[in-house]
Amino acid sequence: MTTTLVTGINGFTGYYMAQRLRDAGHAVHGLVRDADQADSDAATVLHTCDLLDQERMSAIIADIRPDYVVHLAGIAFVAHGDLAEMYRTNVLGTRALLEASATAATPPRAVLVASSANVYGNASEGTLTEDAPVRPANDYAITKVAVEHLAAIYAARLPVIVGRPFNYTGVGQSDAFLIPKIVSYIKRKAPVIELGNLDVARDFSDVRAVADAYLRLIETPAAVGETFNVCSGAALSLREVIARACRIAGHEIEVRVNPAFVRANEVKLLQGSREKLERVIGRLDMPALEDTLQWMIES
Repeated sequence: MTTTLVTGINGFTGYYMAQRLRDAGHAVHGLVRDADQADSDAATVLHTCDLLDQERMSAIIADIRPDYVVHLAGIAFVAHGDLAEMYRTNVLGTRALLEASATAATPPRAVLVASSANVYGNASEGTLTEDAPVRPANDYAITKVAVEHLAAIYAARLPVIVGRPFNYTGVGQSDAFLIPKIVSYIKRKAPVIELGNLDVARDFSDVRAVADAYLRLIETPAAVGETFNVCSGAALSLREVIARACRIAGHEIEVRVNPAFVRANEVKLLQGSREKLERVIGRLDMPALEDTLQWMIES
């Protein structure tokens, strides 16, 4: 049976990634930082390991000898308050995983490293391909650029794939993120919500499609050594997202702009092309945002 190791398996994306891998017949192993963070999912073998513990990481990989590794662990919230923790976790944690994988007696057949479309920053307009300039506009994006460079360094020793997901959402995502926050207010029929810049536009995907894309990438030899956007291919403004959510729920909410929520150096437009992705893995079925919103509202 194919064995796949997922870091950050107890996170939002990790939950759906594990589910998709099991559906495809993989034996799933997961890394969690603390034993008390582990979900009691008997279908997944969990291993406790801090990403920065190189010795423990190497021992786990040597023990389970994964065919594939999907690296999702890290700090994904752009406004995370502890910058030192963000840099250590995202950059040094990724290096530890890549080193452990590269030095294993039986290296994985593919290692997928999750980056972010935030690496494109504000400098590019229109539909972004993977060849667009990388110009990070915040610390989170800088850590992801560093992660991509690490992947490039290890590419000579390890079959690495880089995924650049654009914004994605779904049931179970933290309310610290934009769409879950909006949905939570609408679900409880709140009269008012305070948000930041209403005119930013994002390319929103469904987490289930993202997990499917990651699975198909690791199983496709032609993906090795490449970088792929994972996206819907269309951008919507925050105003339009709120309007659609309100229509689905049958509830109108007053939106107030709170200057405290307006981020400096916020990326104004992120819209990706998934042409390269689909050229390699085939057609990706991406639910319409309305379907994703309805799933979240009705959950």
